[in-house]
Amino acid sequence: MGFWTGLGFTLLISAFLILPVLVSVLAGVTANQFEGLSSGLTTRWLREVWANYGGTVLLSLQIALATLVITLLVGVPAAYVLARHAGLTARLVEEALVMPVAVPGIATALGLILAYGAVGDLRASWLFILVGHVVFCLPFMVRAVLAVLLSMDLKGLEEAARACGASWPQRFLGVILPNIAGGMLAGSLMVVTLSLGEFNMTLLLHTPFTRTLPVGLADAYTALRTEMASAYTLIFFVLIVPLLSAMQWAAGRADRVGAVR
Repeated sequence: MGFWTGLGFTLLISAFLILPVLVSVLAGVTANQFEGLSSGLTTRWLREVWANYGGTVLLSLQIALATLVITLLVGVPAAYVLARHAGLTARLVEEALVMPVAVPGIATALGLILAYGAVGDLRASWLFILVGHVVFCLPFMVRAVLAVLLSMDLKGLEEAARACGASWPQRFLGVILPNIAGGMLAGSLMVVTLSLGEFNMTLLLHTPFTRTLPVGLADAYTALRTEMASAYTLIFFVLIVPLLSAMQWAAGRADRVGAVR
């Protein structure tokens, strides 16, 4: 395949993937979606979405950030233990962690409702959605960090630090964490993205008072308010694109710092 043929094929595939997004975004900023740009541009739908669904956007960000914090606090130590004690048991534990990803989100949500739905007021709280997102996103954090840990000479690194008189907390915080920063950032990227866009599980876990952005988006489509749903999609992109760009920049910077070291 020649260069121009390859470039043309790549652009064709890119256009195929991006076109639906552009059409959807365009419908959210035009006065009449059926007439297109000839009807003029407007911010009316964006303002209506924010007035009616602004709470869902803020709740989604709140849940995504809380999910990120919990998966970092739980997933990084879990990946470290799995890497330090690699073997059949560690492999079985790793496979068990991935189980929530393998089963449909609705099935996981039903399991959470049956197991914890009657615990106090948890079912009516946004914390119930947070539990579901942590269960779903934790395997991605563990896998991303574990891949970096397994690619390095972990035991040799710890032995060298121990020979220099470093205690275990000093080795973990001062030696291990800086060397796996790239994996942590990659895992964070996936966790935030997946949590913000998670729908299947959240559809069953939410209540009328704990709707998230994807659920509100589905409600707008169900009500046949295509222009509102398109404006909703645009707000989602405004939130997610800068966030992803910042995290990718941070991941690239961490890789460059690691290479220098």
